[in-house]
Amino acid sequence: MAGVRDIRRRIRSVANMQQITKAMKMVAASKLRRAQEKVVASRPYAERLQAMLARLVASGGDLSHPLLDKRPVKNIGYVLVSSDKGLCGGFNANLIRVAREELAAEDGAARSLIVVGQKGLEFFRRRSVDIRARFTGMGDSPDFASARRIAAQVTELYQNGALDEVYVIYAAFVSVLNQTPTVVKLLPVEPAAESGAGEYIIEPSPAVMLDLLLPGYIESRLFNALLESKASELGAKMTAMDSATENAKEMIDKLTLAMNRARQAAITTEITEIVGGAAALE
Repeated sequence: MAGVRDIRRRIRSVANMQQITKAMKMVAASKLRRAQEKVVASRPYAERLQAMLARLVASGGDLSHPLLDKRPVKNIGYVLVSSDKGLCGGFNANLIRVAREELAAEDGAARSLIVVGQKGLEFFRRRSVDIRARFTGMGDSPDFASARRIAAQVTELYQNGALDEVYVIYAAFVSVLNQTPTVVKLLPVEPAAESGAGEYIIEPSPAVMLDLLLPGYIESRLFNALLESKASELGAKMTAMDSATENAKEMIDKLTLAMNRARQAAITTEITEIVGGAAALE
């Protein structure tokens, strides 16, 4: 059994780690509140833009645009949105698992990645995966400029024929305890069916409006994916740090019990030696 001094040293070490994990949990909770507000605020804009595109396509007749063109699928690209840092439980592992399943699909099409986040990059660059672009350092508050840079790269790869389909893999934020890995088709753009009846007057023309709306739609979808993934990461980190704090408390309790037993054993040994010495002198 370890000595009392060694156990006390281990208790101090675990207590220091407990303070760190507790502080990290509080920081993640504070950042999560702001990230969750951004996610909730971004969803209506993306939904309204999707509805506007559907209305435009439904009322504009036979419209054509490079981002709407469907062609034989020979190359598929996946935008994987992971985190730059760890200590967030199984957040990155779940996303990487989904990405590997998508990349391993056997339908004759070549597959490649556009990686967002350091953790996804670290995993896939050691493997035989074609990484066409990489974006890291998104920070704790992704901005629209970052989404615009990613959208520009994705759009260029699609328009020059390097990719025939593009999907986004990210963690949809449901709650602090629930983050769902999600795969969403980004290109070619497929507007939802227009549910409302009626005719619309579009100025200056449907084609011009389509040129304006489609790039903005790609950017907004990617921005929403970045926000959802960041909120999911912070939720996973908060949960992981809470579990680590509780585990540290349990470990301290066990070590304290072991220390008390070691102390009692030492006292019993000393008393036995004293009694034995006294008996020898009689």
